[in-house]
Amino acid sequence: MPSPTLEDVTRAEALERVAAFLERRGVEDARRDAKALLLAAGELRQADLLLEPATPLSPGASRRLSAYAQRRAAREPVSRIVGLRGFWTQDLVVAPDVLDPRPDTETLVELTLEHLRDRRRDDLSILDLGAGSGALVCALLSEFCNARAVAIDLSARACAASAANFARCGVAERAAVVQGRWARAIRARFDLVVSNPPYIASGEIETLAPEVRLHDPPLALDGGADGLDCYREIVVDLPRLLAPQGLAVFEVGAGQSRDVAALLAARGLEIAEIRRDVVGHERAVAASLGE
Repeated sequence: MPSPTLEDVTRAEALERVAAFLERRGVEDARRDAKALLLAAGELRQADLLLEPATPLSPGASRRLSAYAQRRAAREPVSRIVGLRGFWTQDLVVAPDVLDPRPDTETLVELTLEHLRDRRRDDLSILDLGAGSGALVCALLSEFCNARAVAIDLSARACAASAANFARCGVAERAAVVQGRWARAIRARFDLVVSNPPYIASGEIETLAPEVRLHDPPLALDGGADGLDCYREIVVDLPRLLAPQGLAVFEVGAGQSRDVAALLAARGLEIAEIRRDVVGHERAVAASLGE
């Protein structure tokens, strides 16, 4: 299907044509995505589109929007097309080599803030295992103003992406990046350990939506035969990583919360909470060291 015709159109007309094009190609939330692509292609603000919908779209913006629409129709995520993803209160750069941050992961931030609400101004130490884009560290350091963090990832490119987002979010002076496999190179103890590890069962990856299967790096998805391999590896080190009164918070996939809780309990940790995300799935498991 050819790109929508966008020569000599207004902003409002461009929005309608791209939304219709994406809808015909089976894209969910076509109008929302069309609006995001239009704003990026035209370097516009929401207010520009609202207050001046009849303004002609420039030729350059038209060409960019046409190309963006084709990429979205091929199931490339909007965040990867425009290069940014909103997460918590910040816009993060989405590099090709990291998992695209998703709203589900904000559940970990919400849970952490509630459990550590009395320590918001403390000098907390935070460890993020499998940091990817650095989304969790950026969000947590924005809320815990005196905290410091260490972000670990096996991928050198993911480490570079984390460092770039730390600088973008203004937390680089409070965040260090270490390349390595989970916590093998770490000897310190932390008040908070967070992780969104790969948790998709290997045999299920081919069934994922093309936005995920074709665009998220396999290293960030594949959790082994049952999706739990990374949790098994991480929990071994948790007792030595957590400081007294420390908290560990994990993202989990559908149907995995009880299994992950059992892995944590087997290492002597007490389950503090299993939290559902906005659509009702059990998404985050929090645990602490027993007395």
